[in-house]
Amino acid sequence: MSRSADIRRKTKETNISLSLNLDGTGESAVQTGIGFFDHMLEGFAKHGFFDLAVAAEGDLAVDCHHTVEDTGIVLGNAVREALGDKKGIRRFGSCILPMDETLVLCAVDLSGRPYLVFDASFTMERTGYLDTEMVKEFFYAVSYSAGMNLHIRVLSGSNHHHIIEAMFKAFARALDEAVSFDQRISDVLSTKGSL
Repeated sequence: MSRSADIRRKTKETNISLSLNLDGTGESAVQTGIGFFDHMLEGFAKHGFFDLAVAAEGDLAVDCHHTVEDTGIVLGNAVREALGDKKGIRRFGSCILPMDETLVLCAVDLSGRPYLVFDASFTMERTGYLDTEMVKEFFYAVSYSAGMNLHIRVLSGSNHHHIIEAMFKAFARALDEAVSFDQRISDVLSTKGSL
């Protein structure tokens, strides 16, 4: 059974094609026009063992907002579609990830109920060509499009590159755990009988 999705989304602001395989090997081909954002998505694929292809064209002459947010929407839609009926998955996943001086916690619940808790602050406006305020917007878009409960908390850190990269890697590890199968779960992991 292939747990993959191909999503396309075109608006007056962006044109995005994204392919996701939840049971991949960490291969990626990412081109958004925002180098640091590409680097983060490549890290997400590698550390979550997801195969990911992203081709995004956006109105970067305005700023990076639409491209980053819409990529999050498309990625969330792909996660939701690839998961299908969610039978047999662990549903919950978490990771506390160190990166040099930085320590980031991420927890995921694939409950079908979207919610983001994002506990981080930035003192720089940009990392590379990625506006730091867009990191929260990206994860918000992913969580709401996928229907996942997502918590990201920076426990320590001072280098913005490390902080953001640790967020993407921790999210990848937590999501990989949440989408993985557990042979003890025959249906969905919910007393309600649905997710």
